[in-house]
Amino acid sequence: MTTVDAVVFDYGGVLTGKVRHSIAAWLEADGIEPESFSRTLRAWLSRDAEDGTPIHRLETGELTIEEFDALLAAELVTVDGTAVDPVGVLARLFAGMRPDQAMFELAGELRDLGIRVALLSNSWGNTYPRERIDPLFDPVVISGEVGLRKPLAPIYRYTSDLLGVPSDRVLFIDDAEPNVLGARAVGMQALLHTDADTTRAALADLVPGLSRPLTAAPRT
Repeated sequence: MTTVDAVVFDYGGVLTGKVRHSIAAWLEADGIEPESFSRTLRAWLSRDAEDGTPIHRLETGELTIEEFDALLAAELVTVDGTAVDPVGVLARLFAGMRPDQAMFELAGELRDLGIRVALLSNSWGNTYPRERIDPLFDPVVISGEVGLRKPLAPIYRYTSDLLGVPSDRVLFIDDAEPNVLGARAVGMQALLHTDADTTRAALADLVPGLSRPLTAAPRT
C-alpha cells in the first residue's frame, strides 16, 4: 500500500465490536439453532449466492425491515420447536453491538491530520448513530439509502466520486473479505480489519504523524 488521501470505514464490525458476538447473544437469547441461521446466511450471502436474495434486497432498500424480519424468521429453527417471533428480529440481532471507541478515535486523528474520512456500510436496517457519525465522516454512504451494495463495484466508485479522490489514493477498511476484494477490484487500497491496534499500526505506515498503538508492557 502507498500513502493515502482518504480512508473509508465500514461500520458494523469495524467502528463497532464484532458483529458475530451480537449474533451469538441473540441466538442464545431467542433459543435459535445456530445452524439454521448459518445455513440461511450461506444461502443468502455467500459468494456464489444468486443475485436478489433477501439480504441483497434488504441492503439496497428494496425490502423493508418488517418484510425481511418475516422472511428470516421463517427460515430459523428454535431449540424447542416454537416459531421465531418475526417482530423485531433484526433489532434483536444487532442489540449487542457497541461502538468501538478506539476506532472512532482513530478516524478523528486521521481527519485532524488532513486525511478525508468516510463511511461506507451495507445496511441491514440497523440504526446508525447519526449524531456521532455525520459530524465525523464525509461522505456517509449507506447502501439502503443509495440503492447500491458491497461488494459490487458501483458503490465503491460512487464513494470515490463523492470524495473527489482517485481510487488508488483511497484506503477502504472492512471486516469482511469479499468487501475488501471488491474495493481492490476497482483500484482502491483495502485493509481487512481484525482489531483497532492492528488497523492503527497499518495506517501508521501510510499516514505521517499518526500515532502507533501502545505496546503491551513486558511481563515480569
